[in-house]
Amino acid sequence: MPTRRRALLVIAVLLAAGLLSLAGALLVGSYSIAPGEVLARLVGNGGSGTGADIVLGLRLPRALAAFACGALLALAGALMQVLLRNPLADPYVLGVSGGAAVGALSAMLFSLPLIFVHGGAFAGALAAMLTVFGLARGDGSWTQSRLLLTGVIVAAGCGAGVALILSLAPEQKLHSMLFWLMGDLSHAGSPWPALAVAAIGLALVMPIARDLNLLARGDLVASTLGVKVRSLRAAVYALGSLLTAVAVTTTGSVGFIGLVVPHLVRLAIGNDQRVLLPAATLAGGALLVVADTLARTVIAPQQLPVGVLTALLGVPVFLYLLSRQPKGGRE
Repeated sequence: MPTRRRALLVIAVLLAAGLLSLAGALLVGSYSIAPGEVLARLVGNGGSGTGADIVLGLRLPRALAAFACGALLALAGALMQVLLRNPLADPYVLGVSGGAAVGALSAMLFSLPLIFVHGGAFAGALAAMLTVFGLARGDGSWTQSRLLLTGVIVAAGCGAGVALILSLAPEQKLHSMLFWLMGDLSHAGSPWPALAVAAIGLALVMPIARDLNLLARGDLVASTLGVKVRSLRAAVYALGSLLTAVAVTTTGSVGFIGLVVPHLVRLAIGNDQRVLLPAATLAGGALLVVADTLARTVIAPQQLPVGVLTALLGVPVFLYLLSRQPKGGRE
């Protein structure tokens, strides 16, 4: 019972943090809006005008998109860390982000509408996922090291494709391309598809959280206790890749959320996936909302790519976590 109460307390605190981050995103900006006016706009009693347009048309959709994508990346990161049995694994490590970048930048290169940029990103991410999974399976079986190596090679190939596209792009398109590569929520579009995918993804993994706990202890232990390891690993890989693909399609490449957030949550509350997965999802969403709020306000009216701020946060945290790893083995 104490463990259950602690889990509920952690989820409640993170849910409150998420709501506070969303409230801050609605209040903070170059155009000042009073808290009471923001609340009136949200409940539909504030009429129309500049304030309503900014809150409902700009800040709220962007904040929700940031929360959804942070949640997607953190959940994907937690799944990838279980899949690879490495607490410092990242959802981008298997080439999904590189494939999305090639698809999106190709659409930008040919001046296609924004919907084709999103479609190209999603198609590229799926193509990279299928390529990695197909090559890693080889003779019908695959290991963590084989999957990781294949992902690194595919990501390197996608990186070469990105470099080629950037070298061919005219100068007037380079700015938008680079912003997309560094993560940009200014053109995120409707947040509801990403929010729905995040909710569905979490709903799908919670029933198998116990099996994921066993998988994290090794294939042999999991198999002995009745887990269908091969099908579970394939499902985890496919779901983690799809979550990453949706996040990258919505915001571009935002680094370190999927790496740092699950690991920090694991250090704080332990490795029980039944608590870790929802906690990481909420924490990732709240963190990316805060980062995006800073990105659009720290040098307002100019905006920074949100991926720059997540990297500035993630690099020192990652180095600190790496320094805490035992020299003789894993944590």
